Amino acid sequence: MPKIIKSVKPLNLSKSLIRVILIILITCGLTIAAIPPVTIHQTAVSAEQEIRGVWITNVSSGVLFVPWGINRALDQLSTLNFNTVYPVIWNRGTTFFKSAVSRRVTGQSQDSLLHISRLGRDILSEIVIEGHNRGLRVIPWLEYGFMAPINSQLVKRHPEWVTTTKDGRLILPRYTTEPEPVNARLFNQIRRLLLLSPIRNVWLNPLHPGVQRFLEDLIIEVVMKYNIDGIQLDDHFGIPVEFGYDPYTVSLYKQEHQGKSPPDNPQDPEWRRWRSNKITDFIEHLVTTIKAAKPDCIVSLSPNPYEFTYNVYLQDWLTWVNRGWIDEVVLQVYRNSLEGFIKELEHHSLITTQQKVPLSIGILSGTLHNPVAIKEIAAQVQEVRDRHLDGVCFFYWETLWSYLTPDSPKKRRQVFEMMFSESIVD
Repeated sequence: MPKIIKSVKPLNLSKSLIRVILIILITCGLTIAAIPPVTIHQTAVSAEQEIRGVWITNVSSGVLFVPWGINRALDQLSTLNFNTVYPVIWNRGTTFFKSAVSRRVTGQSQDSLLHISRLGRDILSEIVIEGHNRGLRVIPWLEYGFMAPINSQLVKRHPEWVTTTKDGRLILPRYTTEPEPVNARLFNQIRRLLLLSPIRNVWLNPLHPGVQRFLEDLIIEVVMKYNIDGIQLDDHFGIPVEFGYDPYTVSLYKQEHQGKSPPDNPQDPEWRRWRSNKITDFIEHLVTTIKAAKPDCIVSLSPNPYEFTYNVYLQDWLTWVNRGWIDEVVLQVYRNSLEGFIKELEHHSLITTQQKVPLSIGILSGTLHNPVAIKEIAAQVQEVRDRHLDGVCFFYWETLWSYLTPDSPKKRRQVFEMMFSESIVD
């Protein structure tokens, strides 16, 4: 058992309070004219069966942090006949619920900014209770999976949990993310004030027993502690193909290959399959543990399209579906063109998946860097319905309707009301 350090670095209250104030100001602007011409037909899937979901994240979003944010969001979603929310519970090395497991491993029970802004209250408990009161399914979402910032307490306390590339790198440039700007001038002012820097992400080794135990304990804690409808694993329940050359993984590979080292080429088919199979073994154990703890708990998965996910992240999620471990798939299809979107919907893996489990499509409703017009969103929803898929889910709450989108909040809510006109709440 790794040594647990009990002392925690004191929180800079002045900086955190400034962040809270900024989030409140931004959120007030985000969630407080003719409708664009869109063509919307009712789905072939019944309104009672169609999944109408949204992801609720902490990134570039204030909904979790302001006192009125969650109740207001759930009210609007229920009124517009959404039926599922996927609130984040694991992101950037911290939890977004009060976790004894997180306190044991990282030294803090939940995200420090969330703790301050919500005065120590448990936001997930509030989402579960208020969501169910409004007829919404609540399926907590582990957005970051095996990814964590290099400066997080998790990584600082357990550096042996981090995997590396062949040349010993911990970080790949494409997994360094910039905080999303509201606008350039305001963002630069805020960045100078808070000394914001890019988030440099590393990857936890999915084969390491310590990593497996931590994530398993974290998930079982949520499953047993809250009256949730399910739990959702993300596309980050895999690792980039370049990784796997850490001492633990290399030693394990040698044990199973008569002392032979892993190939230098991370794309080597056997080496790629071996790592992917090890991740699959962990998922089998994890799902078995979840079902033993709560048999009716939905195990949801939100991967990227299959070939990309396997080749880039070693995530063989189609095998997980075929073996009966997954109860629901929400496929992330974030494309800049309708043609690219349709191409992904016609991939043969979707046919295989829908024969096994409900399959809904994740649609990008926008980011602060990349706003998406409501006409484009409605067109993608219609393509999903034309193929008789099981529903849609939007990434993310803050960009469904806000003053930072190409259309006014009123226009966007009117279109969502048209799309989901048939009620799904008894």
